[in-house]
Amino acid sequence: MPANVAAHHIIKRPLVTEKGTFAMNELGKYSFLVDVRATKTEIKNAVQEIYKVQVVGVNTVTSKGKFRATKFGVRQEPTTKRAIVSLKEGQSIELF
Repeated sequence: MPANVAAHHIIKRPLVTEKGTFAMNELGKYSFLVDVRATKTEIKNAVQEIYKVQVVGVNTVTSKGKFRATKFGVRQEPTTKRAIVSLKEGQSIELF
């Protein structure tokens, strides 16, 4: 992605799931849906800019879109990318 992309274009939204909520409370890790083209460094800088926290590490998972049958034929769902962000000890993000 270009270097001058705004942080809110990289981080699309936080992911709140049962597994993610456990990781938030117990491990200090937060999940976000991010742009597919974003790198780990860009994700780290965007989270630090938006939430004013210090990021220790970023892990990413890219899921290729599945093919779904519809009555009009076959379509492919979009490819998505999740980022699991580890924060510095003692820091947290208020999502709700």
